[in-house]
Amino acid sequence: MPSTDSQNPQRPNPPSRVSSSSTSKPSRNDQQITQSENRSGDIIATIIYQIDQLSSFSNYPIRTLVEHARDFGPHLKRGRLETNQIRKFLDALNQIKAQITQIDEDEKLKEIFRQIDHEEISPDEKNNRKDQARFQKIESDIVLLKPKLAYASARQDAVTALSKVMTKAIDKVHSLADFERLVQFLESTIAYHKASEGKN
Repeated sequence: MPSTDSQNPQRPNPPSRVSSSSTSKPSRNDQQITQSENRSGDIIATIIYQIDQLSSFSNYPIRTLVEHARDFGPHLKRGRLETNQIRKFLDALNQIKAQITQIDEDEKLKEIFRQIDHEEISPDEKNNRKDQARFQKIESDIVLLKPKLAYASARQDAVTALSKVMTKAIDKVHSLADFERLVQFLESTIAYHKASEGKN
């Protein structure tokens, strides 16, 4: 798209897709590709900026999360990160998620729950305290995903973008609700990553 700004006569887009005639307009397809490339170049910074603003990951607005996943999934695909490689990380999250359903059978946790039930606090506060106790049981497994991501990134450049975003996200996971939102973000990213395969 030619520039109309006399103070900035340079073209804003990279000249990689120049038509045979310098006066012809870029095709609609070329415009869409350029817009997509510009979006993907910023998406990692955009997501990290969003995460930095959050007090906890569960505060990530769901509509914004889906919009970001919509751009992040195809970005990972263009970076040659395969679906099965992202799924390895999702599988790790799902293993942690499966632990949550079994945690209540832990004898130490049962004792903590009994103590909470005897406290003079509201039912909502009791539930919050119990959820926090549950989260403490899985917190170390969540945090230990960070070195695994770092290792995978060191072995394969295609993992780097995923590692940057997910490492930043894990830093904001301090509750079961945060963890659930993290799973939603990764599931959404995988869905858009997979959907982008038919567009290449």
